[in-house]
Amino acid sequence: MKLILFDCDGTLVDSAALIHEVMARTFVQFGHPRPDLSSTKSIIGLTLDIAIARMLGKLHVDDEAIAMTAHYKSIYMDVRQEPGIDVPLFAGIKPMIDRLAAREDILIGAVTGKSRRGLVNVLETHGFMPHFIVSRTADDCPSKPHPAMVSECCDEAGMKAADAIVIGDAIYDMQMAKAAGAKAIGVSWGYASIDDLIAAGADTVAYHPNDVLDHL
Repeated sequence: MKLILFDCDGTLVDSAALIHEVMARTFVQFGHPRPDLSSTKSIIGLTLDIAIARMLGKLHVDDEAIAMTAHYKSIYMDVRQEPGIDVPLFAGIKPMIDRLAAREDILIGAVTGKSRRGLVNVLETHGFMPHFIVSRTADDCPSKPHPAMVSECCDEAGMKAADAIVIGDAIYDMQMAKAAGAKAIGVSWGYASIDDLIAAGADTVAYHPNDVLDHL
């Protein structure tokens, strides 16, 4: 048996446009310049308060970062529902998940810097909820690259970390997997470069969701 743990933003769904718009409005609301998209993409995967602090150039989460985090959360769903804002699955994700779910030797889970509500929304929207037997979010664990998300998912599923595979697009996913003792597969269609994923510990890189199946 293997436990496959997917990151969400940048791995399952292309949410960069939405995250960036909410982040940009939050920064402007607090008197900061509107960040560029590359800056936002660089923090996707981190827990929100740590992500905001990092974008502000702060070493630690302070009162301003906490206030900005609260504001971000308060406007997120309204922005999400605006016309033209979409969070689609990356091409090939649905058939890949369906094929994995049909295998008796595979368990599927999620490890994400999203909130629990955000993850549930994605899984329900795309019909994935029955397939994901375990998950950890920013509401449950320390931010990536801390290994807790992986370790706790393994414990809940009754699996060893050595039999777990983290699949993600961010360097934080690769670092988290290695810290937990799990295998790491980077994906090329997300927000980090292939070179950065390899440098962060990726055991291999998938260039299309079909490649994930080949690497298991």
